[in-house]
Amino acid sequence: MSTVASTPWAPEMSLTPDSLRSAVQRYVETVNRRDPEAIAALFTDEAVQADPASAPPNVGREAIAAFFRAGIDASDDWEFRATGVHTCAPSVAIDFAIAVTMGTATMQVTGIEVFTSAEDGRFSSAHAYWDDADVTSA
Repeated sequence: MSTVASTPWAPEMSLTPDSLRSAVQRYVETVNRRDPEAIAALFTDEAVQADPASAPPNVGREAIAAFFRAGIDASDDWEFRATGVHTCAPSVAIDFAIAVTMGTATMQVTGIEVFTSAEDGRFSSAHAYWDDADVTSA
């Protein structure tokens, strides 16, 4: 008999490291397609998202879609990459890098983003951690 389920800090979950890595891969691919509704569909109905984490949170899919729509409207293109993925169900943290093109300028931001996943694999929260020291121009 396993003692894992009886400990309060390790509940039984269907989320696995592989399923969390797959969810991150879907997120990266969807963010790079620049479709705000498709990005928001990766989140639960009442999800909380903040980017950066110190900003007022976007609560719910409509607010999350509006956040990404504003970023899309303010830029010509971007490339989002997860350069490292660290799982601990139901959470997954990524090291990220995004290069955002606006006209002839490119802004690069690096940081970490921490997600919490619901049992269905959608994200119930996402908080990105970065500040001005993590932003460079190219």
